[in-house]
Amino acid sequence: MASAATIQRLRAFASCDIGDALVKLKYPYGGFLDGITMWSPDRRAGQAKTFGPAITVKMVETSDQSSPSPPKHFADFNEQGKVMYVQQPKGLYSACWGGLMSTRAKYLGAAGVVIDGRTRDVNEHRELGFPVFARDTSILGSNTFTRASEINVPLHFKGDLWVNPGDYLVGDADGVVVVPPSLMESIVQICEERAEIDRKTVEALQRGEEMGPTLKKLRKP
Repeated sequence: MASAATIQRLRAFASCDIGDALVKLKYPYGGFLDGITMWSPDRRAGQAKTFGPAITVKMVETSDQSSPSPPKHFADFNEQGKVMYVQQPKGLYSACWGGLMSTRAKYLGAAGVVIDGRTRDVNEHRELGFPVFARDTSILGSNTFTRASEINVPLHFKGDLWVNPGDYLVGDADGVVVVPPSLMESIVQICEERAEIDRKTVEALQRGEEMGPTLKKLRKP
């Protein structure tokens, strides 16, 4: 379990920094949730960020009557400072998250939502200033298409990459990365070392030094 101090140090870094560290640690796909991008409060722009431990939600198609159902609406499972990760069945053209969900999540203090699927009501999320990351949008809601099934279960993203309850999700204008708490200390150490190297690299380039020799001198393999 990562310490509060380590979590706070991780917060300083962007998704790109963390992804590079995870690649160095040989974590699958560098933790990158490929295809999921920011839709609110801006469209892949600005300084907005989502950061927090994941609450996972598995959605199933409405026609699936054999899968379990949660005891309450999945949006009511949001918690202060946490990020809800919603996985929609692949290939659906409907949304599984809308403005009402963001309204409820924000009231509960959630740090944002990451959707492996579609969202809608983009302007409502933006008016709320609530961070929403998704694969795409739809004009159609979830009614008759999908329903929530399981809460806080491991969810397979692709290959060897999973999103587990309690994994940290970091999303910004560049994308979303999933961070396993067991690697957080190592990630922070790599990010802090790399930040100092990047600072020196920028200073060298601003002095007019050439890119190739600068990188060779300052950057480790």
